[in-house]
Amino acid sequence: MDAIQRATADAVPPVRKSVDVPVPVDRAFAHFAGRPTEWWPDTHVLVAAREQVIFEPRAGGRWYERSADGSELDWGRVLVWEPPHRLVLTWRVDGDFRPIDDDERASRVEVTFTPDGPGSTRVELAHVDLARHGRAAARVRAAIDGPSPGETLARFAATLTSGGDHA
Repeated sequence: MDAIQRATADAVPPVRKSVDVPVPVDRAFAHFAGRPTEWWPDTHVLVAAREQVIFEPRAGGRWYERSADGSELDWGRVLVWEPPHRLVLTWRVDGDFRPIDDDERASRVEVTFTPDGPGSTRVELAHVDLARHGRAAARVRAAIDGPSPGETLARFAATLTSGGDHA
C-alpha cells in the first residue's frame, strides 16, 4: 500500500448500521442469507428486470443478481460464511455503483447476527475497507452513510415483522 492509499484508508472510516429484529439469531441469519430477494431494495440493482438476489451458502460462493432473461451479474464474493452469526462479502462496485470484476478494488460488507434477549437479534452491517474504492472512496462512503438502520436493514427488518419470514 503506497502513501496515497494509506492516507485514503485513514480518511475513509467504515459505515456501520444496525437493526434489532424480533426473531432468534438462526432465523435472522436464514432470512438474510437465504431470502434476500424478499428484502433487497429495488434501488440497489445491477441488472435489468431483476428476479432474484442470491447468496451462495459457502465461503468462496457468489453474491449476485439474476434477471428475468437469465443473465447474472455479481455483486461480489462470500468471504466468510458462519451461520448463524457472521457473513462477510466483497462489494464489487466502482465510484458510480457500477459492477467491477476485481476483488482487490472491492470493499467488504460484514454482517453480524447477535442474540439480544429471548427471541431477538441485533443485526449489524458494516461497509469496511472503503479505501479499496480508490479515488472514489469518499464519494462511495458519502452515498452509503446516513442514519441507521438505512434502507437495506430497514427493508430486511420489515419483512421479518410483517410476516415475510415463513421459516
